[in-house]
Amino acid sequence: MPELRKDLVRDNWVVIVADNALKPDQFPINRNQVSAHFDGSDCPFCEGREACTTQEIAAVRLQGSLPDSPGWLVRTVPNKYAAFNLEGELHRSQTGLFECFNGLGHHEVVIETPWHYQEIHQRSPEHIEHLYRLLRQRYRDLKQDPRIKYIQIYKNRGLFAGASQQHSHSQILAYPMVPGQNAAIGRYYEKHQRCLICDTIAAEIARKIRVVTETDYFLLLCPYASRFSYEAWIIPKTHTEHYDGISDQEIADLAVLSKAYIGAMMNALDHPAYNISINTAPVNNGEEKGYHWFMEITPRLMVMNAVEIGTGFYMNPVAPERAAQILSQALQDSCEVE
Repeated sequence: MPELRKDLVRDNWVVIVADNALKPDQFPINRNQVSAHFDGSDCPFCEGREACTTQEIAAVRLQGSLPDSPGWLVRTVPNKYAAFNLEGELHRSQTGLFECFNGLGHHEVVIETPWHYQEIHQRSPEHIEHLYRLLRQRYRDLKQDPRIKYIQIYKNRGLFAGASQQHSHSQILAYPMVPGQNAAIGRYYEKHQRCLICDTIAAEIARKIRVVTETDYFLLLCPYASRFSYEAWIIPKTHTEHYDGISDQEIADLAVLSKAYIGAMMNALDHPAYNISINTAPVNNGEEKGYHWFMEITPRLMVMNAVEIGTGFYMNPVAPERAAQILSQALQDSCEVE
């Protein structure tokens, strides 16, 4: 029986079409569109082509190496095709009904590895730790600018997920205003004086049916009102509003967990394109209470249809309970192989 489930985080409804459940190999994707098939010969992100990017902001480097030169493990640079820039102040204009702000903000690219073909699950946990620490550093740096109100860390892997470069990279967007997508988290706190994500952790651990796995520091689950098939969240068990509150111990744990999980997901779902986003509290606006950062990992297995575009109600053909079973088994199988 199909169900309409309330997404408490986004204050919306999701249709779980369980009767039409698709197996991982039954999704209507042209696999040739999942990844960009470049040989890397002219990739601007590869080591040795640092002159092809904008000037380096920060990097994790081998001792003795210089900025904008080889010898790096992770580096971040301004996006050449930035959505925003940090010049000036925020200005509002309105023409009758129509409101507009100038594009104040910041946009950078985090090049995750010197090697063109190395996916995140193919790296050592230590290398992934370098990435997560650099992201923490950049979050802290951007947070110091009072003009910035929200910082989004995200990753597009594959053409179907919106990636224009095959070389593994993430991006950071700093906005001058707070997106409304997660505003329900703040309203939940105002009403109950409790964190919605903390309450979710307690409820999901009690029931177990959507839990993929858990570690000392994190819970990995398929959310109750999953908008997308095999959508998964990695949530820190300790209440932390902002990503820059992550500890070194949590970073080490997250590196091992995300490497293992993404590898298992790739095997289980036949190497799909996917998105990763880190949802976190607003900054510099006094509305952080009740927020709790978490990481979303969303394989892109289907395109949006007319009903989803027209109503905003997502149609998910795989119940999250079933998705959690499949992903949990895939994770166990991958750990046994190792």
